[in-house]
Amino acid sequence: MKLAWLDKLREQNPVVLNISNFVTVQDVANGLNALGASPIMSEEIAETKEMVAISDAIALNLGSFTQTQIAHIKKMGQEANFAHNPIVLDPVAVGAISYRKQTALQLLQDFSVAVIRGNAGEIAALANFSWQAKGIDAGFGDSNVVEMAKVVAKKFHCIILMSGKTDYITDGNRVTAVHNGTKLFAIHVGSGDMLTSIVGAFAAVSKGDYFEAAQTAALVFAAIGELAAKDKCIGPGSFTVNLLDQLFLAESQQISAIADYEEL
Repeated sequence: MKLAWLDKLREQNPVVLNISNFVTVQDVANGLNALGASPIMSEEIAETKEMVAISDAIALNLGSFTQTQIAHIKKMGQEANFAHNPIVLDPVAVGAISYRKQTALQLLQDFSVAVIRGNAGEIAALANFSWQAKGIDAGFGDSNVVEMAKVVAKKFHCIILMSGKTDYITDGNRVTAVHNGTKLFAIHVGSGDMLTSIVGAFAAVSKGDYFEAAQTAALVFAAIGELAAKDKCIGPGSFTVNLLDQLFLAESQQISAIADYEEL
């Protein structure tokens, strides 16, 4: 776990280009900026090539999209591949809506990604495992979540970060479990989207080690959320404020002191 990359990220201030969910776009921008990265958002396909050229990583969120926006996402993914910029894909609610799943699977054929970040229901859908998804929530099922994540990692030749009460990160062989976090992540709708883009920020400074980038991002974000929940937090409102403050203030030594993870 390379927590020193948090200092590296803040020194390098990587530009993370986002196609974001309109519901959480401000959370994502503020979260990246607070942590030390530089967010930029795009909704116009005509600017895609120039946007990718000035960016260090790409975060693609399928939380809310139209067919026109899917064409934009496809173009951005292909331009990012051409520029060798890492892509993090967030397949929101693909376990609940068949059209979303079909769209995500087609996009994963149109371009390659470095990391897929999703909850158990979303990862199960991509692996064709039986699971009861509920909207954007993870839902429930009897399948082994680690095996699901490994199947998807091998299927799409990428890193999987399956977030939840415990975060699991795998390249299809190696697996890391991160146990830090807070139940308030499940209430704060923008948390998962923030994590997706933060993975992009760490991928930008990782020199191609996307497994390390994903597990470090997961630990940093989970530990910061844990710190935020303990800092005079009484509910989701104060948590949102505290989370942004801790993203800005937390140091790698603080995270190391409470880090709770294991290699499986």
